[in-house]
Amino acid sequence: MTVLTDSSPTTLPPLSRLMPKADRENFSVAARFLPATTREHLLAIYGVTRLIDDVGDESSGDRSALLDEIERELDLAYEDRATHPAMCRLTAAVRAHALPRSLFVRLLEANRRDQRVRRYPTYDDLLDYCALSANPVGRLVLHLFNAATPDRYILADSVCTGLQIIEHCQDVAEDLDRGRIYLPLEDLQRFGCREDDLRVVPAVPSVRQLIGFEVARARHLLSAGEPLLQSLRGWARVAVAGYVAGGHAAADAVVRSGGDVLTQTPRARRRDRLRWTAALLWKAARR
Repeated sequence: MTVLTDSSPTTLPPLSRLMPKADRENFSVAARFLPATTREHLLAIYGVTRLIDDVGDESSGDRSALLDEIERELDLAYEDRATHPAMCRLTAAVRAHALPRSLFVRLLEANRRDQRVRRYPTYDDLLDYCALSANPVGRLVLHLFNAATPDRYILADSVCTGLQIIEHCQDVAEDLDRGRIYLPLEDLQRFGCREDDLRVVPAVPSVRQLIGFEVARARHLLSAGEPLLQSLRGWARVAVAGYVAGGHAAADAVVRSGGDVLTQTPRARRRDRLRWTAALLWKAARR
């Protein structure tokens, strides 16, 4: 095993840098309501997904080498021999819920793809990316609640892809600073939007129309995945409702901005998340 030190050109970020970000993401919304052990296991999954994304997006070192190191640590976590705190924390969740290693590997592959792919020509190309970058998270959550079935996988994939697309809409400027565009190029062309238009503040009408189109598409995916809630019970339903609610609240924020995601990144309001969570749980209970 390669041992990395703080002086190494490729150093994995510490857990203390990763976990504070949970407060800004759907993981914290779902975890807040859960029993202590379940919450700990959910946050363990979050820590690893955050570690992978942090390296893939922000590391100043050799990102490919770091992602390889994470995969080695992942192997050790499944053998109860991990050294990185995030992977050590994951080991208990792996033992308790038999979390498939392949789902974490798909997240790693998404970040490896980010190092070489900067544009997505078609919506289908973007969906293929989301199958690596987003959908494994929903499947891991189902395993956490011992609720993983093929039918639920399909519904969870719809929710997670919708969440990912909304996030791409929120983070257009941030992604462009990294040299990436996650909005399908065919959609830019449809609305007469050039890549340079994505740098204009405030957003020009073609960008606003493009963002409105993508958010509506993402909402459709969230709604298509809502039957997942009816198939779940107890804390599993509460957690998944929190994820779906976070997506709708984020979409609300984008709509409030009038599609101008460039002047300021629109973020979901806590009261909107809670309102959507309550509405989704009420709807699921009636069916």
